[in-house]
Amino acid sequence: MKNLEHHLLGKHPRIGFAEGANPDVIQAAIRHVENGFILPVLIGHKKEILWHAKEMGVDVSGVEIADIESFANKHEMVERMLMIRRGDWSQEECEKKLQDVNYFSTMYLELGYIDGLVGGVVATTAQTMRPALQLIRTAEGERTVSSCVLLEKDNVHYIMGDCTLNVDPNVQELVEITLQCARTARQFGIEPRVGILSYSTFGSGSGTSVDKVRVVAEHLKRMPLDFAVDGEIQVDAAISPLVAKVKAPDSSIAGKMNTLIFPNIDAGNIGYKIAVELGGFTMFGPILQGLRKPVNILTRRASVDTIYSIGIITGVQAVEMR
Repeated sequence: MKNLEHHLLGKHPRIGFAEGANPDVIQAAIRHVENGFILPVLIGHKKEILWHAKEMGVDVSGVEIADIESFANKHEMVERMLMIRRGDWSQEECEKKLQDVNYFSTMYLELGYIDGLVGGVVATTAQTMRPALQLIRTAEGERTVSSCVLLEKDNVHYIMGDCTLNVDPNVQELVEITLQCARTARQFGIEPRVGILSYSTFGSGSGTSVDKVRVVAEHLKRMPLDFAVDGEIQVDAAISPLVAKVKAPDSSIAGKMNTLIFPNIDAGNIGYKIAVELGGFTMFGPILQGLRKPVNILTRRASVDTIYSIGIITGVQAVEMR
């Protein structure tokens, strides 16, 4: 995380926190102000935010607050929403949606008041994701929105995707997810060595899932990529040099892979949680990929440290997208 903070020195992206009245979010925002790598913006009802701060005995006078109730340019938000949705929503529907902090925060980002957005401490993943998919939409050249997680332990880092969003991606979607994860790895200072994971290593197994992963790996190897990729490969051969010598002796990156692409959400979600619960890794994410502007989702058990870290990660994405 120190490397990511260093990346933000002097750049000060404005990052909004959609659930600004949450006590843990308030604590994380205060830490951001103290450290100075991003400019946090607490979004919500100002009276509620100030009440919680008073109850906590903390000073938020140095933290910017975007107040839903007193925001003067809601008409600008409504006009932009009507243009984006092109007749799907009426003016009345747009005005009603803006009473929801998740829609308000998303439009606050869309109109450029902030450079990135973090939510999900209180709201569900769906409640946070839906406005982003409806209003921010995909970046130019992207067809898939995906997610990855960053795992960290003793200066060892892994990117894993997609662990939380795409349930059973097809070949083209897995190719896009791989490219997105490789870009995310580089944003965080990780040179991607990509493994396309399976329960088979270079033909040792068979099945529909193996066939899909093998086609993905073959497709990627034909592309003019500037990073190394191999597969299909089992996870032990992907990350263990000893296992790689036995199972994948001809692969130049087997045993050293740091960007791991799962065939479906079952494998990905189980995989990263095993790494956290049994392997002692710290997880940052989910980190969304493929959107025009950075939006990231916290889990509802996120600690102050995690909220702070996702703010930094979102800041790095925002700087990279400038």
